[in-house]
Amino acid sequence: MNSQTQHLLIDGPAGPLELAIDLPVTAECGVAVVAHPHPLFGGSLSNKVVQTLARAFVQEGWRTVRFNFRGVGKSAGEHDAGRGELDDLLAVIASQAATGPLCLAGFSFGAFVTSHAVARLHEERHISKVVLVGTAASRFQVAPISPELHDRTLVIHGESDDTVPLSAVLDWARPQHLPVTVVPGVAHFFHGQLPLLKHLTLRHLRA
Repeated sequence: MNSQTQHLLIDGPAGPLELAIDLPVTAECGVAVVAHPHPLFGGSLSNKVVQTLARAFVQEGWRTVRFNFRGVGKSAGEHDAGRGELDDLLAVIASQAATGPLCLAGFSFGAFVTSHAVARLHEERHISKVVLVGTAASRFQVAPISPELHDRTLVIHGESDDTVPLSAVLDWARPQHLPVTVVPGVAHFFHGQLPLLKHLTLRHLRA
């Protein structure tokens, strides 16, 4: 993301996992982990939406970890339709954010995986903020967000998303009474609207 980004490999469930870590200029207030879109369609830790989310967290004082799911970049293993990728995400959290304040975020396939990490972890540790962008609800079984986390969760979706229809996300959110922030006229990758995505994320983190 910048010249100060730290790159390292950690032990993962299927072999090494590649991480990119960005440190805030101010004192750290915790760790944020951001998950990338679908590995079989070019998703990686360098995705522009993922980088935009990471910049927002870093700006607000969070040590921010992006990582490549298994089979992407220098991460070992093969794509596992979300099952192994959840294990990857949990391994990154255990390695980089075992204790202390934690934020979780994801884009598209990464939002789907993040939802399951939130469901797995929320009863055993405090999760400060959750950000889900372009949540792949039409393609995967996204986990519901626990009611006590609704105030700490931001779901953002583009009105004109042609990859994941807005209707699919609303169908997922409606039974939970979980609010969804809809950005008019925006497609899946937020082309031309990444500054707005960053602003919405910053506003959520500051709330």
